[in-house]
Amino acid sequence: VQLQASGGGLVQAGGSLRLSCAASGRTFSTYAMGWFRQAPGKEREFVAAISWSSSTYYADSVKGRFTISRDNAKNTVYLQMNGLKPEDTAVYYCAAGYGAIVVRTTSEYDYWGQGTQVTVSS
Repeated sequence: VQLQASGGGLVQAGGSLRLSCAASGRTFSTYAMGWFRQAPGKEREFVAAISWSSSTYYADSVKGRFTISRDNAKNTVYLQMNGLKPEDTAVYYCAAGYGAIVVRTTSEYDYWGQGTQVTVSS
C-alpha cells in the first residue's frame, strides 16, 4: 500500500482545511486508516482514525472540530479540519493498518504517507 497525502497549507486561526490521503492497492477497504501529526520538537501524535467498518476515533484535542471519513470507491481517506488553532500547526501524516485494533498508536500502522504541512497563523 502506498499513501499520498495532500491538502495542507497556510490558514488563519478559525479557518478550515481538508486533507486527503489517496491509497494504492485493491484492499484499501480492509485497512484502518489514521491521521497523525508531528510538530517541531515533538513526538508524533494521534489525531483521528477510521476503522474498516467506518467507526471513528478522535484525539480529545480535535474532537468536535475535525472529521475523518473514507471513500472506499476512491481509495481515499479525508480529514476535514474546522476551527483550526495555531496549536494544530504540524506535519500531518496518514497511515494504514491492516487489522489495527488500538488505532491510537503508531505501532498499529503498517504504511505511512509522506506528510503534508499544515500551518495555522494567529
